[in-house]
Amino acid sequence: MARIEIVDEANAQGRLKEIYDNLKGSRGQLAEVHKAQSLRPESIVKHMDLYMEIMYSKSELTRAQREMIAVVVSSANGCEYCQVHHASALNKYWKNDQEVEKLRKDFNNVDLSPVDHSLCVFAEHLTHHPQDHEHQNYIEPLKEKGLSDSAILDCILVVAYFNFVNRIVLSTGIEIEGSKGDGFKY
Repeated sequence: MARIEIVDEANAQGRLKEIYDNLKGSRGQLAEVHKAQSLRPESIVKHMDLYMEIMYSKSELTRAQREMIAVVVSSANGCEYCQVHHASALNKYWKNDQEVEKLRKDFNNVDLSPVDHSLCVFAEHLTHHPQDHEHQNYIEPLKEKGLSDSAILDCILVVAYFNFVNRIVLSTGIEIEGSKGDGFKY
């Protein structure tokens, strides 16, 4: 149950209704995480712009790698909502429910490539210990695996974005749409 006022689709008016309609038109549905921002309609637009840039723009990181990082960060934060949505998205690439579920529990128990494992280690560490990154170079292991500075920045952006969104979800108390994400597009 949401802990703040949320304007649902049926009660949306003016700019909020326009934003909801645009999201439904472009994505086919309206996510609870967007409705959680209903008291600040323009933040929904900016949020979607940021999401699309980080998760869908051209990158050396694959879409699967970005979804994998999203799951690792969301698991580290205990954000069930984002874990469910992004595990479902990741499974479109992995096509293995069991491996995706293992990733949610402990990425160390998943047969990942050395690059993917390093991305997961980095994502989890930056999520749990961001202050350590100020004085120690946790990027070097990613470079040693052959990742470019651009790919590393993309990883950092995914980690930062999901820490941001996890906190919106966790603090507002929004709940998962449907059962287990059922193909819901975030």
